[in-house]
Amino acid sequence: MASILTLIFIVLLIATTLTRLWLGARHIGYVQAHRGQVPVAFSENISLEAHQKAADYSAAKTKLALAEVVVQVLLLLAFTLGGGLQWIDNIWQNILPNHEIFRGALVICSALLASALIDLPFEYYKTFTIDEKFGFNKMTPHMFFTDLIKHSLVGLALGAPILFAALWLMQDAGAYWWFYLWVIWSLFNIVMLAVYPTFIAPLFNKFTPLADENLKSRIEALLTKCGFKSQGLYVMDGSARSSHGNAYFTGFGSSKRVVFFDTLLSQLNGEEIEAVLAHELGHFKHHHVIKRIALMFFVSFLGLALLGWLMNQTWFYNGLGVTAPSNHMALILFLLVSPVFLFLLRPIMAGYSRKNEFEADDYAAKHADPKHLVEALVKLYRDNASTLTPDPLHSAFYDSHPPASIRISKLAAYTAN
Repeated sequence: MASILTLIFIVLLIATTLTRLWLGARHIGYVQAHRGQVPVAFSENISLEAHQKAADYSAAKTKLALAEVVVQVLLLLAFTLGGGLQWIDNIWQNILPNHEIFRGALVICSALLASALIDLPFEYYKTFTIDEKFGFNKMTPHMFFTDLIKHSLVGLALGAPILFAALWLMQDAGAYWWFYLWVIWSLFNIVMLAVYPTFIAPLFNKFTPLADENLKSRIEALLTKCGFKSQGLYVMDGSARSSHGNAYFTGFGSSKRVVFFDTLLSQLNGEEIEAVLAHELGHFKHHHVIKRIALMFFVSFLGLALLGWLMNQTWFYNGLGVTAPSNHMALILFLLVSPVFLFLLRPIMAGYSRKNEFEADDYAAKHADPKHLVEALVKLYRDNASTLTPDPLHSAFYDSHPPASIRISKLAAYTAN
């Protein structure tokens, strides 16, 4: 059975890797092939220079992503069939032979740290070479590494208790440990939705109340019209790190906030901002966030139940390069290899996300002027250098938002009526 799992894992890893490389190459070729002409629907508002910048930016990011794919696959092979996880486990076994849970946590943290260190040069290159070249980066190396340290400390503070709880439950809670862990994990995520806006987000960005009274009145009128109650309207200093613009809702229950990037407020006028907010309200009204949370809970339930069975199967460990089965090795193996087995679900999840975006656009078109949403989207595509001509197949696999041309054409139908 172990050899069968090894064969399946190798075949799937090769197939998914080749597919990811092929999709990336297709996307680069497609955007470069359409680089020379602005799509007709955008020709009046986006210059050829801006269109070419978006094509080159998309190609540069995709090339970097392809290099990262290769490195990640090699690291995964080194961890599993190459015996890397077993090697890490042996080291900690020699240091802490009688502390199973603590040793297990250190093994998992060591593997995750190694993976993060491998990813770090790619993130640094994207920020200080690609984003810098195309005029988006506002960060300094000092800010980059300060953010990295903050994220690491917050991740450790929040993740360590969950990790120790998982390992303790796996060891002492009996056959249904996975269900108890699922309950804890679900409650943790619900609590995080409530506390993140107030206590965690301000560690990384500055949030100030929206000061523009005219815009504030316009937005509050829209919120009242749509039946949305928020704790407040805030502006985030996104310009400190990037020139990309965005707006979003955050929080849960009474802690809900409306947050605008300061870059977005500088890019759009009041009517366009109102239309963008109407789109975000569409997500709220269609319960997209709640549905995604419910889906996440369902998937995690199935995943933990599966792990609860796999951890008792010797072939699961041996087939993936681990010779000394243990609770912590089952957990880290499952976390590392499950994306390989779930890759083909990506277009389904991306399609579901794009469906949500269309529903939010429909809601916005009914509660704000769709013409202003079109104008806002065109400006955001231009100023964020989002390609107007993504490869359709690559987009189907990866893009959470519909391609620009399709999205704009649907909204244009509202303005024509």
